[in-house]
Amino acid sequence: MTDTDQERDRNKETAFYKFTQQTLPACKPVLTPAWVITIFLFTGCIFIPVGLVTLRASRSVVEIVDRYDAECVPESFRIDKVSYVQDDSIPKNCSRFLKVHKYMKAPIYIYYQLDNYYQNHRRYVKSRSDQQLLHGRKYHGTSSCQPVEFNNDHAIVPCGLVAWSLFNDTFKFIRERAELKVNRKNIAWKSDRDHKFGKKVYPYNFQNGTLIGGGKLNPRIPLSDQEDLIVWMRISALPSFRKLYGRIEEDLDVDDVVVVHLMNNYNTYSFSGKKKLVLSTSSWLGGKNDFLGLAYVFVGSSSLILALVFMLLHLRYRRPYGDTIYLPWNRKSLSV
Repeated sequence: MTDTDQERDRNKETAFYKFTQQTLPACKPVLTPAWVITIFLFTGCIFIPVGLVTLRASRSVVEIVDRYDAECVPESFRIDKVSYVQDDSIPKNCSRFLKVHKYMKAPIYIYYQLDNYYQNHRRYVKSRSDQQLLHGRKYHGTSSCQPVEFNNDHAIVPCGLVAWSLFNDTFKFIRERAELKVNRKNIAWKSDRDHKFGKKVYPYNFQNGTLIGGGKLNPRIPLSDQEDLIVWMRISALPSFRKLYGRIEEDLDVDDVVVVHLMNNYNTYSFSGKKKLVLSTSSWLGGKNDFLGLAYVFVGSSSLILALVFMLLHLRYRRPYGDTIYLPWNRKSLSV
C-alpha cells in the first residue's frame, strides 16, 4: 500500500469526511401519526396559555394617546400650516386636557409619537458620523454627514441630518394646579451614553445656519449627557414610532385631568406627518403590544386544529406502518 493510499484511508476516518458522506451517527426519528398528533397537541397546549398570559399583561397597560398637531394650529393658519410652524414670530404654545379613565401606577412613561416619518430612509440614516459623536472635532472624516457637515467653513458637532432634525416640542404637565415633575434622566440606553457619545465632546456650531432643522443643544453640556439627542439618534425602523421623553413618578387616579402645556415647534406639516403625545404605564412584559400574545394564540390554535384533523384522518384511513403497497409505483402496478 502506497503512502497516498494510507493518507486517503486516514482522511476517510475524519469527522468532516463522515459528515460529507452522511455516515456520522445521527438521530433519525420516524414521525408516525401518533408522534405528529402528540407534537401538535403539546404545541397547542403550551402556546395558547402563554399567549393568553401575554395578552393579559398587554391589556393591563394603561395608555392615553392624544394627537395634537392639528388642534394646536390657530384657525387662521390651518390652510397653510407650514408657514405657521416656520414663522418664529407666532407663539407656538398650546394646551391639551387629558382625562385619566383608569388608574395609572407610577412610573408613567411619556412618549412622543411621530407618524409618516421615515427615519429609515437610506440617505437620512447615512447622514451622521458615529466617530465624531465619540471623539468630537478631533475626527475629520465627516463626509458622510453631508449636506450638514460644515457651516461658515467650520465643522458642525454633531453633524448630519439625523442630529439636525432633532425633535424639539416640549411638554409641561399640571394636575390640580400643581406641576407634575418629569424625570428626564436615564431615558437613553446606558450603553449609548457610555460608549457612543463622548463625555468630553460638546456641541459646536450646531443649528447656526440659515436653515434650522429642529432642536438646539446646550453647548456647555457634553453629548453623553444630552439624552434627548441620544434617544433621537437611535434610528427607528418603521415610519410610525415612539421615543421616550421622560417619566412621571406619581400615580394618576381615575378621573384626574392632566393639563398639558406644550410648545408646538416641530415641523411635521411639510410631509403630512402626525404628532401624538402618549402617557403609558408598563407591565412585566413592557409596553402595550397585543401582537405577541395574538401570535402565540394563533399558532397554538392552529396546532390544535391540525392535531384534530390528523387524528380524524388517522382514524378514518388507518394503515399498517411500512406497508410498501401504498408507494406510488406499487399502487400503479396494482391498478394495472
